[in-house]
Amino acid sequence: MEKALPRSIVFITGTFIGNNCWDEWQLYFESKGYRCIAPAWPYKDSTPEELRNRDSIDEIALNSISSLSDHYTAIINSLPEKPILIGHSLGGLLVQLLLQRELAVAGIAIHSFPPQGVPRFGFSFLKVVWETMMLFSSSQQTYTMPFLKWKYTIVNGMEYELQKQLYYKYAIPESKKIIRDVFRCRTKIDFKKPHTPLLFIAGSEDKMIKASMNYINYKKYESEDSITGYRKFKGRNHLLFEHPQWKEEADFILYWLLQIH
Repeated sequence: MEKALPRSIVFITGTFIGNNCWDEWQLYFESKGYRCIAPAWPYKDSTPEELRNRDSIDEIALNSISSLSDHYTAIINSLPEKPILIGHSLGGLLVQLLLQRELAVAGIAIHSFPPQGVPRFGFSFLKVVWETMMLFSSSQQTYTMPFLKWKYTIVNGMEYELQKQLYYKYAIPESKKIIRDVFRCRTKIDFKKPHTPLLFIAGSEDKMIKASMNYINYKKYESEDSITGYRKFKGRNHLLFEHPQWKEEADFILYWLLQIH
């Protein structure tokens, strides 16, 4: 008899948005019998409004890929069992990195930021990343995505009033080091190494992380002894949390988890 997967889930937030984005997802998976946590990134344990009102010279600017990986490693190691990891955007990249450390029994990378070795030539992706890095500005200052950039890149296709509402609900300042790290060797994945089950979720209307980028990321994994899955959902932009059909993704993830145990 196969051993069932653990019932613990750690949700990992991406860049530019607060960890309150997981509120509905936590309730959904808790209703299915899972124990869920969605810990904030270091220095972000406040509401998005409070974080936006802080000075641009803030401790948030200290965050890096390495410090985030260590942050989540410490959280995972404090749990009584290896969890399932579900991450969005850069949180999806962290899922890939943490699975490489063999810290989880399964991972779901939703609209995952591409690691080193995956082509990053999408115009929208490069434009946002270039503006965020602000290479000629101080790395001690945070970057907050302007609403017009949010409107075009994160919540495209939604009604204008909802786009504004979601900006005030979720948008937070970000560390420039995080984005700069994406273009360094700190995000290197050994695609040949066997890994625990990993599922990629993509959105057809995502202008930030295009579905084609997610598909290439998925196809990079070479181990025939490992489970790697991919699913694209139609009509989804980057901020899938407020999409009217967000439960379709959650239902599919639950189905996939039940199939691999």
